[in-house]
Amino acid sequence: MDKLPTIRIGLVSISDRASSGVYQDEGLPALRTWLERAVSNPVEFVERLIPDEQAVIEDSLRALADQEGCALILTTGGTGPAPRDVTPEATLAVADRVMPGFGEQMRQVSLYYVPTAILSRQVGVIRGTSLILNLPGRPKAIQETLEGVKNAEGQVVVHGIFASVPYCIELMGGPYIETRSEVVIAFRPKKK
Repeated sequence: MDKLPTIRIGLVSISDRASSGVYQDEGLPALRTWLERAVSNPVEFVERLIPDEQAVIEDSLRALADQEGCALILTTGGTGPAPRDVTPEATLAVADRVMPGFGEQMRQVSLYYVPTAILSRQVGVIRGTSLILNLPGRPKAIQETLEGVKNAEGQVVVHGIFASVPYCIELMGGPYIETRSEVVIAFRPKKK
């Protein structure tokens, strides 16, 4: 492939306090930094910093998918059991199809690090031609779930979710995404 296509990626940080300026948001910078390291394609980021309000989250996800044409939308925050954690409900409300393996794998990766990973409710869904994934709220956990668990030699022990993202987007009719192998290797079945 001569020239890689530009990928539009929506990034949504969901936090009452960060969106109101009580503290600085760490989610958007963490997502952007990881993606800049991992993806070889030129990337256009479309970012939102919003409160934990289900209607606002739904509207943001719809706009990023339908108007902005983002092939991938990553959210961070609002996936725990607290009453204001409504990101999964908002994501499911705008979904055309649910991709349960993404949430299952995120919890598997996180369980390697913390037993409270079972409290996370992240989901993965498809809306139109957009893949929407709910990630954890902390920068370290974001990197872990995207990249996976690696041993001391740097070999993957538990795959992170991003290994499957490029092929999923291709299967949905989206653009070809190439990754940098030192960060994450995109899995694609061998062609016969």
